Amino acid sequence: MAMADVTVRGAGIFGLSIAWICARRGAKVQVVDPFGPGAGSSGGLVGALAPHVPENWNAKKAFQFDSLLMAEPFWKQVEATGGVSSGYARLGRLQPIADDRTLKLAHARAQTAAQLWQGRAEWRVVEGRKLGSWCPPSPTGFVIHDTLSARMHPRRACGALVSALAVMGVNVVTDAPDQGQVVHATGLAGLQELSAAFGKTVGNGVKGQAALLRFDAGDVPQLFADAIHFVPHADGTLAIGSTSERDYDDPTSTDAALDDVLERATRAVPVLHGAEVLERWAGVRPRSKSRAPMLGAHPVYQGQFIANGGFKIGFGMAPKIAEVMADLVLEGTDNIPKDLHPEASL
Repeated sequence: MAMADVTVRGAGIFGLSIAWICARRGAKVQVVDPFGPGAGSSGGLVGALAPHVPENWNAKKAFQFDSLLMAEPFWKQVEATGGVSSGYARLGRLQPIADDRTLKLAHARAQTAAQLWQGRAEWRVVEGRKLGSWCPPSPTGFVIHDTLSARMHPRRACGALVSALAVMGVNVVTDAPDQGQVVHATGLAGLQELSAAFGKTVGNGVKGQAALLRFDAGDVPQLFADAIHFVPHADGTLAIGSTSERDYDDPTSTDAALDDVLERATRAVPVLHGAEVLERWAGVRPRSKSRAPMLGAHPVYQGQFIANGGFKIGFGMAPKIAEVMADLVLEGTDNIPKDLHPEASL
């Protein structure tokens, strides 16, 4: 076997995406993960690719905006190469508006979105009654409709990347020695390793619980109501989630916290009442101290690299993270915003 130019440790969304772009640029790549692809939080259910609110603009929000715009061609190429659907579709999002204060704020954000989103997406305030039965009830009668949000099925997305990489001659293996440049995209284990090395909390894990329902909503916007994401998938299922738990005993068990989410979900979107629960899922998402992804030179392993801390926005950030990490790893060019460097969490 030929010597690899790049070794990617970790086969979650960051690791697989970085491997994909590096392979697309002609590098020989190996992906190593003892648990296989999508074994951690990247193997979840929800897949809500949604932007930050269009205000108080900063480097992280601008980076995410660029990545959300890059997502459609990114996933189109992955699917065309590997022949497996990721479930990606940019269908937007609806959010009910609770009161007059929030309504006023939503109108103000519509104005800032017109500037910050450069005419490539919209943040609109619309009457819910005009949007049909899928629109959730809103106390004010109005909802926010943004056209930047997109959906995908996390497991299918990881599977699509694995298939596309295989076509490029890249397989995910459970064990292999480092070869070439090394990228650590190891999620929670990587953050725990850093915390131990520095003797302080560099990042931690936040448990999330979600459910998959048998409910075919069709190609409609995702919803965000009562702090719950509702993501209609292309396969006729609907994902609902999730919790954010700092303290937990079992990282993979579901409990009354998910029961509460399901109860609130049917109140927020009554059309879901009686829908069959197909799966209950729990996993731990890696969250850096800065809450932003950690990208760049590895703080411990000299001459190596890190891509970690996706937390809730990993899938949305992945296309651009893959590009800037490939720039750094293959060309030595650092296009990563300062706020996303590991130093921001150290």
